[in-house]
Amino acid sequence: MAESRGMEVMRAEEEWQRAGAYSVRIQGMNREHHISLREEFDGHDGEGTRYIVLLDDGYPVATARFYENSTGCVTLGRVVVLPEYRGRGLGHTVLKEAEAWIRDLGFCEIEVDSRTVATGFYEKEGYRIVSGEIVQSGTFECIKMRKSL
Repeated sequence: MAESRGMEVMRAEEEWQRAGAYSVRIQGMNREHHISLREEFDGHDGEGTRYIVLLDDGYPVATARFYENSTGCVTLGRVVVLPEYRGRGLGHTVLKEAEAWIRDLGFCEIEVDSRTVATGFYEKEGYRIVSGEIVQSGTFECIKMRKSL
């Protein structure tokens, strides 16, 4: 019988590692919310984009992505935890790991286009609403939030 490795965090820098992030996003967004692959995987997925992947005994269960935006700070998003793993603090874990990597890269401002239903999660993590403007992003209503590291 193989020994359990438990939870592990991966900074996905190679394609096989990014595949773990894509897997979580397909299961957690495309499948669960019926979001098309075209909508879920936008122009920000690719060169220069970084992904955190949380693994449970080698199986990808949570992810977050970030990239440098046009204002010179980082846009963080696509924080996804598989449905069967929700309520265990894994969203907090991938967010903190992403923030640590962002800090290591020398950035000090993070922007998030949060779904309106998730603003409480981000507020608990120190993010603040930039303005009350709600923007439609696909099927979700979103609001811009920001955090200084």
